[in-house]
Amino acid sequence: MAASVAAAAGRLRRAIRRSPQWRGPSRRAFSSEAPPTQAAAVRDAFLSFFRDRHGHRLVPSASVRPRGDPSLLFVNAGMNQFKPIFLGTVDPRSEMAGFRRVANSQKCVRAGGRHSDLEDVGRDLSHHTFFEMLGNWAFRGVYFKEEACSMAWELLTQVYGIPEDRLWVSYFGGDPKTGLGPDLESRDIWLNLGVPASRMLSFGPQENFWEMGDTGPCGPCTEIHYDLAGGVGAPQLVELWNLVFMQHNREADGSLQPLPQRHVDTGMGLERLLAVLQGRRSTYDTDLFSPLLNAIHQGCGAPPYSGRVGAADEGHTDTAYRVVADHIRTLSVCIADGVSPGMSGAPLVLRQILRRAVRFSTELLRAPPGFLGSLVPVVVETLGGAYPELQRNSAQIASLVSEGEAAFLASLQRGRRIIERTLRRLGPSDVFPAEVAWSLSLSGNLGLPLDLVELMLEEKGVQLDSAGLERLAQEEAQHRARQAEPVQEQGLRLDVHALGELQRQGVPPTDDSPKYNYSLRPSGGYEFSTCEAQVLQLYTEDGTAVASVGEGQRCGLLLDKTNFYAEQGGQASDRGYLVRVGLQDVLFPVARAQVCGGFILHEVVAPECLKVGDQVQLHVDEAALTPEQLRAVEGTVQKAVGQDEAVYMEEVALARTACVPGLRSLDEVYPDPVRVVSVGVPVAQALNPASQAALQTSVELCCGTHLLRTGAIGDLVIFGERQLTKGTTRLLAITGEQAQQAREVGQSLAQEVEAAAARLSQGSQDVVEAQRLSKDMGRLTDAVDTAVMPQWQRRELQATLKALQRRANTAVRKLEMGQAAQKTQELLQQHSEGPLIVDTVYAESLSVLVKVVRQLCKQAPNTSVLLLSPQPLGQVLCACQVAQSAMPAFTAEAWALAVCSHMGGKAWGSRVVAQGTGSTADLEAALSTARAYALNKL
Repeated sequence: MAASVAAAAGRLRRAIRRSPQWRGPSRRAFSSEAPPTQAAAVRDAFLSFFRDRHGHRLVPSASVRPRGDPSLLFVNAGMNQFKPIFLGTVDPRSEMAGFRRVANSQKCVRAGGRHSDLEDVGRDLSHHTFFEMLGNWAFRGVYFKEEACSMAWELLTQVYGIPEDRLWVSYFGGDPKTGLGPDLESRDIWLNLGVPASRMLSFGPQENFWEMGDTGPCGPCTEIHYDLAGGVGAPQLVELWNLVFMQHNREADGSLQPLPQRHVDTGMGLERLLAVLQGRRSTYDTDLFSPLLNAIHQGCGAPPYSGRVGAADEGHTDTAYRVVADHIRTLSVCIADGVSPGMSGAPLVLRQILRRAVRFSTELLRAPPGFLGSLVPVVVETLGGAYPELQRNSAQIASLVSEGEAAFLASLQRGRRIIERTLRRLGPSDVFPAEVAWSLSLSGNLGLPLDLVELMLEEKGVQLDSAGLERLAQEEAQHRARQAEPVQEQGLRLDVHALGELQRQGVPPTDDSPKYNYSLRPSGGYEFSTCEAQVLQLYTEDGTAVASVGEGQRCGLLLDKTNFYAEQGGQASDRGYLVRVGLQDVLFPVARAQVCGGFILHEVVAPECLKVGDQVQLHVDEAALTPEQLRAVEGTVQKAVGQDEAVYMEEVALARTACVPGLRSLDEVYPDPVRVVSVGVPVAQALNPASQAALQTSVELCCGTHLLRTGAIGDLVIFGERQLTKGTTRLLAITGEQAQQAREVGQSLAQEVEAAAARLSQGSQDVVEAQRLSKDMGRLTDAVDTAVMPQWQRRELQATLKALQRRANTAVRKLEMGQAAQKTQELLQQHSEGPLIVDTVYAESLSVLVKVVRQLCKQAPNTSVLLLSPQPLGQVLCACQVAQSAMPAFTAEAWALAVCSHMGGKAWGSRVVAQGTGSTADLEAALSTARAYALNKL
């Protein structure tokens, strides 16, 4: 008996690890009499369950574009936005610091990087690059294992009605290597909830121990699985829900330490849950995908989608259906969140996704040009209610997809012509040149995937020079490694334990308001006020808290206040120095300042002893070079280039260079003899003690290889700068043809800015046009910030655009206020004085609608107002304000939530003012809901 149980358990473990791909015909899994549940209802049921039954706060999905997390290309899990809480680095003054019970539906993309499903999409019936993660969280121990498991079981079995005998559970079975015992607490909780031991499995750390990374918060997890077989034959288990219990911290040495505060992090894929609830073996057979698959069939004329995979999918038609349906969802969501196809990082991955979708749609489905863009409204229809940004940006999404499709199709045509031309020059037995294939690829000029190039050659019966291609790839990788900016040192950080100890001691967050205490001198330079502060804590390089540090020691310094700007929001940290009060001649250089959980940590190298309790004065370094100075430096170099001066090089005794005025050298050990490089002046003349030549030209100690004449540079453009230390700035420059291209880019952007300024000066009485102009200013600002162009010109354009953006925003506000005032008067004329106004009004945006509500309540302070504004595609905007006399029983946030939930949307705001969105074709029903709710509260 024991042997048969062990064998069965082994089969189940293998079944889970295989993660079946749901092959085979679709059929209902349970409740065959009930109609399939729609995706929106499943999503809403999850959110309502945690909000209404268990007091969770609903937070919007974060953008798929990670904010402040360079380790990610895309947001790929629901927990990403809450990392600061898990790490203890959340700013105590932020809204997130107040989160305790939270739930949401998070947009996730897994493409590129370590967690990529891109190449698997289409091959089976379950992989996606974009998916929705339903999740609930409990922070700082507000609840833990028992409550999390109970809630999950209640939702799945009582709300969604999944039969209990179809659900299996796995839990952490321990890890002898690390000394971690099994998670018997979770096992016992499941047993108490009624899960029989025969449907419980224990696994090791690979399956049931979750870690954020090599270091950081981690803990055991328990997973709920669904049995597709339904008791017929061997179980076929697919994971539904993962519940992670963060109770440990993985230290740098690999050891585990208890977390100061425990957290719950759960995640359940909506697509997989929906397949279970709708009785489908494939996520592509659910109503999240069926409208897209139907639209693809109608737009291409290909045979209808039939769900085939592998060898059964002749011609790979169904594979192409799945690829296109998945990829257009990913493209739409990413573009709506501000990630557009591009040439590096996440934009490059999105570019590959776009081109993969074009390939499958045109080559396998025979789609006409412009087809992909026509699918965007279908995505908006299925997802726009949950994620309104899709509705707001639908036109832009379709435009960018269509542009990318057209560009790739044009590249394909050019690629075919280049291949044909090359083949005409080859002999019968020649291989296709690697250099030509490389120029066609994503790494070259046309951006064609190499596998597509190989496929095109295979159709011609020609073999590619694979060895040559591999050599070119290695050379490219080496070139990129040489060109890459050196990775900056991480710097000192406060870990989760240090932050927890500060909070336990009641140490308040650092007061950094003095960072705004600066003024403009008459000369145009900035003057920073000094700041006096007290040393609260000192940290060694390994993060240990100490009472004092000694001479030459690198340390982290925590003060009660600071005037240093800490690195955040894309702005670099201030640099400077501090002195002890009463000892003004000893400077402690501050290399950087970083914010950790509301505490500002200053990185300092101590020239003398420094201890907790010392009083110090902080001094911020002034800015780097001005645009005028940058232009002058560039002009000096161009003058030398134009003079085509000779460059002299000679090895001389190191002692001869010791007293030469103006000689440039670095703080390092030089060989003897040393190589001297001099521009325009022979080395012997430059080294003559009586000569002043080294003060008039460039003379330096350098072992590098130099041009023989300055004219060979052709042109030079300074395109960037990095401040190294006080008074020392590294200038980044390009030469030759690249410099000319940078000037052309700068000139083109300058003309765009000039044209935008002219449009702004003409003025507009149309809100939409003014909003479009404001967005154009933002787009131009982004372009100027990232373009390779003259740095002096970038600085000037940035200053100009900053002023133009302020003017554009002011114009938008004025127009919105004027429009709101007009609509306010119209509504006041329609409604007699009373405690309630519920009505519809057309508004260009939520911003305008909120302004109308505010003005109505200002003129009728005892009236509570809710307005709905119908938009294209069935979307409805909502804004409301509750009179002070009606609170606290009646709140705006609850009112908006009731109405927007009725419309299948969401709402946010405060007790006084709230707003939201939804979708409905029956506005009268929504208005009736609004009136009924208000009258009940009033």
